[in-house]
Amino acid sequence: MANTIDLEVITPSKTFYKGPVNIVICNTAAGEEGFMANHAWACKILVPGKLWIREQAGGDFRCAVISGGFVDVKDTIHLFADSAEWVEDIDLERAEAAKERAEAVLKNPDGAATPDALNKAEIHLARAKARIKGAKDGAVRK
Repeated sequence: MANTIDLEVITPSKTFYKGPVNIVICNTAAGEEGFMANHAWACKILVPGKLWIREQAGGDFRCAVISGGFVDVKDTIHLFADSAEWVEDIDLERAEAAKERAEAVLKNPDGAATPDALNKAEIHLARAKARIKGAKDGAVRK
């Protein structure tokens, strides 16, 4: 395909996505950024949020939710995410329960078993919020 770049989305458990894309849009620490063929080389930290993939110019976007990681853009795009799932596969009830658990830990910091537990709760809360937003919004590009 013309004007495409190979994308590989890798999680600790699997290769989530692999193939040529026209554009990929993700949430970096600096805000939402898009990457296309011939983009300047870049390495960016990712924050929890939506991952938009358009496989061909003018085509529809596919939408997933990732929970942080980093993206490395060179002659190909390698996106390393802690987790990734298509928005249509998100279990909303499970995500809301995870959000409630994380909020409970953060509301009672003295009850946390270790100092690391608060950091983990913040990470889990951010992931749960991204999953909930993804499930409720669906694959609509706003």
